[in-house]
Amino acid sequence: MMTLIALAIVVAYVYSTLSTFILEGNNFFWELATLIDIMLLGHWIEMKSIMGASNALEKLVQMMPSEAHLVQKNGEVIDVPVTDLKKGDSVLVKPGEKIPVDGMILKGQSSVNESMLTGESVPVEKQMEDSVIGGSINGEGSLTIQVEKTGEDSYLSQVVTMVKEAQESKSRTQDLSNRAARWLFYVALSAGIVTLGIWLILGYDFSYALERMVTVMVIACPHALGLAAPLVVARSTAIAANRGLLIRDRASFENARNLKLVVYDKTGTLTEGRFGITEIITENGFEENEVLMYASSLESLSEHPIAQGIVDEANNRNITYYDPQEFESITGKGLEGMVRGKRVRVVSPGFMKENGITFHEEMYQTLSRQGKTVVFVLIDNQLAAMIALADQIRETAKRAISRLKEMGIESMMLTGDNRQVAHWVAEQLQMNQVIAEVLPHEKADVIKKTKTEHRQIAMTGDGVNDAPALANADLGIAIGAGTDVAMETADVVLVRNNPEDVVSIIDLLRKTYRKMVQNL
Repeated sequence: MMTLIALAIVVAYVYSTLSTFILEGNNFFWELATLIDIMLLGHWIEMKSIMGASNALEKLVQMMPSEAHLVQKNGEVIDVPVTDLKKGDSVLVKPGEKIPVDGMILKGQSSVNESMLTGESVPVEKQMEDSVIGGSINGEGSLTIQVEKTGEDSYLSQVVTMVKEAQESKSRTQDLSNRAARWLFYVALSAGIVTLGIWLILGYDFSYALERMVTVMVIACPHALGLAAPLVVARSTAIAANRGLLIRDRASFENARNLKLVVYDKTGTLTEGRFGITEIITENGFEENEVLMYASSLESLSEHPIAQGIVDEANNRNITYYDPQEFESITGKGLEGMVRGKRVRVVSPGFMKENGITFHEEMYQTLSRQGKTVVFVLIDNQLAAMIALADQIRETAKRAISRLKEMGIESMMLTGDNRQVAHWVAEQLQMNQVIAEVLPHEKADVIKKTKTEHRQIAMTGDGVNDAPALANADLGIAIGAGTDVAMETADVVLVRNNPEDVVSIIDLLRKTYRKMVQNL
């Protein structure tokens, strides 16, 4: 479009200057001024309605802590900038801190929350010789880590590179008005040259023929083209904003009207990213509410997501829980303490097997196959219940998948979470395809490969691990409650945590495109 406008401006200005000082004929200064004004107005309307340029890469870099606790050879701990760390250095990571580098655990054990980086919904238990990723969050334990990767070799830096490459390749996309203007440019140029030739062949002098050529070329660059698309963009952006949909990249938004597949991340997108109790299987005459009272009394002192799920269920049922008289964390195995005079333990299957405590093995296997996390409640060394928890599926996710099917659009889940959990969630939602246990670069590869099979695809996600995939998709849609990185990489941001808004955005972009074609 800029080439077409530049052609009209140059031709009109040069001819008008010549007709004022050298040639005989009319000038086009008035037409020239209005053309520039209207194009600038259209450009201003468009820019005002769309959010600014992406800061995705800055946001990714900000996820890394700037300082680390370096453990010196004499055992003294000093704070140094992360940039000063070298391969082989040892760093201390305190409970609740971000891990500063990619490395291997030398000492300590803890649960590490990698959900924003890998999509794994459950905090991962880590011990000696396990690998950890820079940017993930340490849980309740203290860790000493040996630095293995720094700078450009780190996991997060590789994600930065992938996002950068995807954004650069995507920025070449042209919107509808630009594609229309490209053809109009050739038409205007051809019509102008043909006009000049015909008037000269008919025997008119050069200045007469030139005036007609300039007239044709100025008319062929329509003022209305400068407003046809921007007005629709401004209106659709305003409508979208009122519905909680923020359009960041207009070209990608317009070009995604023929979507054939919507790819969803799981954790935080289709699910709520928090645990909820799905079953309580009581044993030895205990009742559900009684078990919940004892378990939530103990778990109320823990920050673990599973603990939060148990406490939430107790609150939902209006069950009163009490402060334990004693409390102890069995690292990596669970909790134990005294509640109202009884010895209560909430423990993992590993604890049960280590201590030779029998439980309903077949029921446990069934729940595990569904991707659920199972904990056991022991009261005075007697098995009271088996509690199954799972990441809660959003009700709106079910409606969204169903509406997409009605629109003839397939759905796929692409997640870093484990295969069993992913298949269980996909089964509940009746999704077409599931790909699980994928790393961020593999997510981007899946998107690239799938693009060759489907004409156009959209990707919806909320974590750092989704950023490369969001940048590579024809339309990247970020959930507003996700990381800043995901939002800055996406073409559209959903303010609410509602998968149904994906359906709204597809509906809106189809209507927007129809209105643009009508205007043109």
